[in-house]
Amino acid sequence: MLPKFHTALVTTVTVLALGLGAAQPAVAWGQREQDTLKGAVGALVLKAIIDDARRDRALIYHEPPAPVYRVIPDEPRHYHGHTHAKPKAQSIYHTPLARAFNSYPRAERRLIQRRLAQWGYYRGGIDGSFGPGTYSAVVAYARDEGQGRNLGTTAGAFGIYDGLIY
Repeated sequence: MLPKFHTALVTTVTVLALGLGAAQPAVAWGQREQDTLKGAVGALVLKAIIDDARRDRALIYHEPPAPVYRVIPDEPRHYHGHTHAKPKAQSIYHTPLARAFNSYPRAERRLIQRRLAQWGYYRGGIDGSFGPGTYSAVVAYARDEGQGRNLGTTAGAFGIYDGLIY
């Protein structure tokens, strides 16, 4: 993304320089004209930076992280004369991530969400409540940091959260 930004910036500055050089009157420019030009160039640069950031954010959220569930055996089922246990997915509210998150004081839970939001992982409200948004953000953050294997244990979840807080 950065090379495209530089290309757009160089193109904009070149066009402005050529256009202004040809249209420059015989009288020297005053401070007002120079400040207006600086403002216009600054606005174009800021727009390019914002557009670039939006494209990067769209790439981050393009593919949501795969949820991590623990399989709990259900009552046995009979299929073709054999008995099999039907797997049942566990709710995110009963995962090690939820148990560890809810053990922190509210201020620290909000700090965790704020940090995840600052780094582009969390887009929900900073309320200190554990839900699908917090769960998905923590899973994505942990996997990006190479800590995906720590998601299945409470001790691993505490390590991930402590890394966000401290």
